[in-house]
Amino acid sequence: MASIRQRAGMWQARVTRKGFPAETRSFETRSEAQKWAREIESNMDHGDHRRRLEADHLLLSDILQRYMEEVSPTRKGGSEEAIRIRALQRTKMAAHSMVKLTPALIASFRDARLKNVGNGAVIRDLSILSSAINHARREWGVSVENPCLLVRKPTIPPGRARLLKPDEEVRLMRELQPIGRRSRWMAPLVRLALETAMRRGEMLGLKWEHVDLTAQTVFLPDTKNGTPRTVPLSTTAVAVLAELPRSEDGRVFQISAMTMEAAFRRACARSGIANLHFHDLRHTATSKMAEKLPNVIELAAVTGHRTIQMLKRYYHPNAAALAKKLG
Repeated sequence: MASIRQRAGMWQARVTRKGFPAETRSFETRSEAQKWAREIESNMDHGDHRRRLEADHLLLSDILQRYMEEVSPTRKGGSEEAIRIRALQRTKMAAHSMVKLTPALIASFRDARLKNVGNGAVIRDLSILSSAINHARREWGVSVENPCLLVRKPTIPPGRARLLKPDEEVRLMRELQPIGRRSRWMAPLVRLALETAMRRGEMLGLKWEHVDLTAQTVFLPDTKNGTPRTVPLSTTAVAVLAELPRSEDGRVFQISAMTMEAAFRRACARSGIANLHFHDLRHTATSKMAEKLPNVIELAAVTGHRTIQMLKRYYHPNAAALAKKLG
């Protein structure tokens, strides 16, 4: 049973229940003390008292750390997710205990983040945050509600429609040539992306044991959507791979994702090419392939899209070319 009394200018609530240690806490108002006492009694009645106390002392930063160590390594893109989690741990929000994490606090984080990054980045942050909290609730016995479920997410941004123009391709390939300290892997990596529409991670994880230059194919055992696929190679793609040196560890491209992204941005800057992401090369390659493979089923088999709806996001037909087909 709870008792409320005023002591030293504060309101002290004390909850005693058979089978549980007495719980005491002081508040500035009587209503706050009564509310806390009711919550403690309810938790005791439902067997959640101990887990609730643990959540009261567990910080969001602790949950994110454990999630990064135990869950992220099992997910595709786990290394990139870990980078986002470390950034979340540096926010003021991460210093709050799990029971103090409110929708208002999450919304405040969202609004502050939107001032510096786009909607897509904030959506990914909120997704990671919600996943970590849900995992803690289901797997680690952290007795809290998920405040992210009550927070409005930013509008999903429209898909990019940026394609690499022919004149830009010439300038970009010129700036990617291995002159001086420039990486020898960038030019063949970009050329292969434009010839195959493979994703960045698929190419960086490519191993020679899965490359068959005679059959003109590359086998991808682990793709983004979880379905293995075999990618056909054009004669240009075969020539690009044939010129690459073989490494002892079996990897085709000896370059990390971060190094590659930095080198690509520098090459774009030197070429005077604005607003081009490496992933835009996949859009460009898919649109070019569509001219040779009008059968959407065949095209999807090459690009690895599981649905026609997703394929449409990457296929950007040229209106002038379509007009010529109409006659």
